[in-house]
Amino acid sequence: MFERCIGLAWCSGCRIYSGSMVHVPRKRVLVDALASLPRDQRERIERSETRLVDFLDRQARGKGTPPSR
Repeated sequence: MFERCIGLAWCSGCRIYSGSMVHVPRKRVLVDALASLPRDQRERIERSETRLVDFLDRQARGKGTPPSR
C-alpha cells in the first residue's frame, strides 16, 4: 500500500535540513520540482546537493530559478 521514500525537511532561516524515511501511498503522485527546467539545467542541479538545496530554497522563497553558473 505504501512506498518508502526519503523525506527532507528544510529550514530556510537556519539553512539546516534533516532527512528521514517516510511512507507515501502508492497512488499519490509526487511533484517533481525540477520538471519545468531545461534538461541541461536539470541535470546540472541534480549532480550537486548544494545546487539542489539552493534551487529548492529559492523556489520556496518565490524567487524562481537561480541564474546559470
